[in-house]
Amino acid sequence: MRVMIAEDDALLREGLVLLLNTAGIEVIAAADNADDFLTAVAGERPDAVVMDVRLPPTFTDDGLRAAVRAREIHPGLPVLVLSAYVEDSYAAELLGDGAGGVGYLLKERVGKVDRFLDSLRRVADGGTAMDPEVISQLLVRRKADDPLAALTAREREVLALMAEGHDNAAIAGRLVVSEGAVLKHIRSIFAKLGLAADESGHRRVLAVLAYLNA
Repeated sequence: MRVMIAEDDALLREGLVLLLNTAGIEVIAAADNADDFLTAVAGERPDAVVMDVRLPPTFTDDGLRAAVRAREIHPGLPVLVLSAYVEDSYAAELLGDGAGGVGYLLKERVGKVDRFLDSLRRVADGGTAMDPEVISQLLVRRKADDPLAALTAREREVLALMAEGHDNAAIAGRLVVSEGAVLKHIRSIFAKLGLAADESGHRRVLAVLAYLNA
């Protein structure tokens, strides 16, 4: 796997480079600002990028805008976003094209090396990897007119685990139910979100998108 990194904190940036190289993942560029990152992305397409939300010069949403721009340059480019805070609108914007290959982790998760690497590989394969804390706060922030209000408590649990990027078997294991039960819940979620049964392979991503944008 060939990865680019965009992170302004020198210690974290070099730590990520070392971690990925040790795991056998090639880091082809490591930038400390959005402009240099976009120049590198324009030169060649990596298999995935890992980037901070807040980058120079404004330290607001420069990383987000660079990630969105990178996916315009290379449609579907897998992006794993790191942030010190839960900023769910950023995750929703990245998921807006419905292409998948998006992850959102809090920086504190990077210390859990196996989990971080698993999330990166999942995103590189076109899946999603949402931080449980992001999912938790999204649940709390829902409004009374939430279009997902029709989902049962169990369906919301299943959808949250889908948003984290887990497959049916993993969801079944976490909820201590059968895979058949999980499949029934997912079919019900798709129906309630208006996702037709014959819709192509991005239905899980579209469900997560509805979850984030509701």
